[in-house]
Amino acid sequence: MVRNKLATIFTELRSHAPFTLFGSLTGIVCMLALRNLSHETSLRIFYVFHPGHVFLSAIVIASLFQLYSKKGTLLFVLIVGVVGSVGVGTLSDSLIPYAGEVVLGMHIDPHSHGAAEQENSAGHTHEHEGAADHVHEHTDAAEEESFAEHAHIGFIEGWYIVLPAAIAGVLIAFFKPKTKFPHAGHVLLSTWASSFHMLMAMAGNASLLKIVGSFGFLFLAVWIPCCFSDIVFPLLFVKSGAEIPHCHH
Repeated sequence: MVRNKLATIFTELRSHAPFTLFGSLTGIVCMLALRNLSHETSLRIFYVFHPGHVFLSAIVIASLFQLYSKKGTLLFVLIVGVVGSVGVGTLSDSLIPYAGEVVLGMHIDPHSHGAAEQENSAGHTHEHEGAADHVHEHTDAAEEESFAEHAHIGFIEGWYIVLPAAIAGVLIAFFKPKTKFPHAGHVLLSTWASSFHMLMAMAGNASLLKIVGSFGFLFLAVWIPCCFSDIVFPLLFVKSGAEIPHCHH
């Protein structure tokens, strides 16, 4: 019954909220302790936790699909597992944190960079056109390197890390579909990936207000996507009357 499944979803979301709250607090502690971390270092750490999150998510999604669906061919499981894990990981670790960055004012306007140089060169003669072009090129480079201009989408920027992680998780699940990992590990990896995405935008200029404001976005970034992959997703494949799987910490 659809009503029973919806009731189960809301019950599970409510029961997982306290641990997700704890996970979000660990993310805030992490951000406070590492608030002066450079953008480059935060980026490197993000690409440790984000692929790890995608890997675990792929195992969970592919395992549940393999156990509860009749469409268990390797190709189909690969498609479902990779698309599902990458989609959930991107929403959780990149898109929701980026929305928080914009709302909290961490969004950097790259067009302001080099404005003074361009104004000073505006009224110069043709002999200074080369210098003006140099300023323009420098501004373009700044725009390309702006780390808060876009969300860091792992399967595009770091496809050579993220996609193999997803495929590896799916293969493990396909050959050993009963492989289990604690839901706590899934939550914590997602929390820390989201935290370092937001630290990238701060780039060593973190304020207490921004870090505290990040808490709500960390909670949403973990609670909804992770619980979807671990709880809601399996319900799509469970037949009516069958036992509905539950996730435990």
